[in-house]
Amino acid sequence: MSSTMNHPARTALVTGSNRGIGLAIAQALAALPGYRVLAAARTEATARQAAAEIGNGAQGVELDLSQPAAAAAAARAVEEQHGPIDVLVNNAAILVPGKGLEASLEGLEESLAVNVAAPFALIHALAPGMQARGYGRIVNLSSGWGSFDEGLAGPLAYSVSKAALNALTLSLAASLAPAVKINAVCPGWVRTRMGGEAADRSPQEGAETPVWLATLPEDGPTGGFFRDRRLIEW
Repeated sequence: MSSTMNHPARTALVTGSNRGIGLAIAQALAALPGYRVLAAARTEATARQAAAEIGNGAQGVELDLSQPAAAAAAARAVEEQHGPIDVLVNNAAILVPGKGLEASLEGLEESLAVNVAAPFALIHALAPGMQARGYGRIVNLSSGWGSFDEGLAGPLAYSVSKAALNALTLSLAASLAPAVKINAVCPGWVRTRMGGEAADRSPQEGAETPVWLATLPEDGPTGGFFRDRRLIEW
């Protein structure tokens, strides 16, 4: 029996889907039977270009995460136009350089807005509908640099924001259960504009675990932090 016969069609919203890991996640989801992708990017033109590259019926939607409240309103408008969103992949993020006191307050505030507050705004806008319909999957793209266990070793603003995103994931898991599963994922070191050309993974390899989490079965995990489909420490 095909996937489309096993469950109704699922609509997935992927932020930052115009390049890198986000594009690879969107392409993989769009290629699955029974999944439709809304490719979100900062501008309408970029989103349309991403949707064309993704193919398989993907549609581009404008979603600027720099103003979280506006992003939440935009997500609700997207849902009104395109129908219920069943899967949310919070992939878009910024990386502001600077370790320790070399980091700026402005950089930290901007990182917290885009990397933490905006994902929460989208969850706040979309998760109640998922709960009401009895199904939802939320994937937060995090990083080993946001892991206390691994020493928060990256640039300060990025590490602190990803640690906060992890905390958000764990904090929401119990209240969203059982209908909605929410997990954080470290995709590894990936060859993207952020990761650089020296990274050891392709975007497609980085997308594998996020796509797995976005399509979890009913008995799948929630409230965890994963790398290569295995739980890792916060």
